[in-house]
Amino acid sequence: MDASTKQHRLGGMFGFIIVWLGQLISVLASNMSSFALTIWAYQKTGSATVLGLISTCFLVPFLAVSPFAGAMVDRYNRKLMMMISDLGAVLATASILLLNAYGTLEIWHYCAAAVVYGLSATFQWPAYMAAITLMVPKEQLGRANGMMMLVDSGPGVFSPVLAGMLLPIIGLTGILTIDVVTFFLAIIALLVVFIPQPKQTEEGKEGKGSIWKEAGYGFKYIFARKSLRSLLTIILFLNLAGGLAYSLTAPMILSRTGNNSATLGVVESAFAIGGVVGGLIQSAWGGFKKDRIRGMFLGWTVGTIFGLLIFGLGRGLAVWIPMAALSAMMFPLSQSASNTIWQHKVAPDVQGRVFSARRLIAWLTDPIMPLVAGVLADHVTEPAMQGNGWLPQIFGGLVGREPGSGMAVQFLVAGVLYLAVTIFAWKTPAVRNVETLLPDHDQLTSEEAAKKAEVQTQPAG
Repeated sequence: MDASTKQHRLGGMFGFIIVWLGQLISVLASNMSSFALTIWAYQKTGSATVLGLISTCFLVPFLAVSPFAGAMVDRYNRKLMMMISDLGAVLATASILLLNAYGTLEIWHYCAAAVVYGLSATFQWPAYMAAITLMVPKEQLGRANGMMMLVDSGPGVFSPVLAGMLLPIIGLTGILTIDVVTFFLAIIALLVVFIPQPKQTEEGKEGKGSIWKEAGYGFKYIFARKSLRSLLTIILFLNLAGGLAYSLTAPMILSRTGNNSATLGVVESAFAIGGVVGGLIQSAWGGFKKDRIRGMFLGWTVGTIFGLLIFGLGRGLAVWIPMAALSAMMFPLSQSASNTIWQHKVAPDVQGRVFSARRLIAWLTDPIMPLVAGVLADHVTEPAMQGNGWLPQIFGGLVGREPGSGMAVQFLVAGVLYLAVTIFAWKTPAVRNVETLLPDHDQLTSEEAAKKAEVQTQPAG
């Protein structure tokens, strides 16, 4: 078998499936480690604040380095960048494994490892999204993105159960060992597949320069195209609206059930199972072949109705379980459609930078909104719903006045705001018509694309 035949066999959709399987197994093991380490950290400190600190140690470097990671993904071999991401995670996990095996593991070690995890993960998403564009035929992108949604949601169904079963038997050291082994499986999967490098485009030439220039080019690319800029702004405001409620799912359920952790576990499983089902449907169907933007709006709208409005009105499992599952089923539809649109519109040799900038902007609210939502719940909505003011007079008949009702109000408000932003987006031509206003990266000559981009920068009439 010559090299070209081997590359053909281990490239394309078949090659993507090999990489996808490696990632699926690796993420399952990583989620098991995260679950076991969370238990370890809480048992050691008894502090929820410490858990929040660990999350911050991951998120801050993840966001801060994101533009530079995108530039490196475009500048260097994408397979290499994907492997470096996995190797960084191996280094962090192996360090925790050795420290725990020798009985010297401390919280600050875990925080330091979380920083390394964050730095490694910031390379992973743009590299994989850009690699999918190059590996998978254009007509299969929707199906491939649906499969990637399974990597996000599938392990969430099984990892807590597996970790819970294995932890008493093999301990934290055993679970971490499994995690390290599966990282190497993911790396081997990358080694045996062929991932082509993108051809240089006019956009790629324009973005060449120092690492600082290349890191900033992703933002420049987005802001120069009105439809991408408008779409990303809408997503930012949707995350802002949803942030008023999403982080309150656990405390609201616990407050309404007298701290019944079993009920919370069932609801979280329903979310995970719904995500898996949605990912399977998206993988088999491939999503809308035309007007993918409709898939985004359908996912946003239905997911909001089920996951914020009706879920917030619920007071028990009879409502929470079906609404959790149905809302989670919508996420792969909207997210896969979004990813496919960006993959079609953005030149492949700048996708690392553009996708990193896209995620950084979309996630700007993530470090802030859980704090805002928690402060509102603790100091405004929950106390207000226990009193006799205007808030319980308006919402009391809908959500009651018992503990958790204030957080339920935030779910309803978030749902209304989310739908309002969605309606505004649908009435915005630059967003609704993004697929026709912007050419696919492989449709036009560079001169025509430049003219189209110039039109996109003009102010709305």
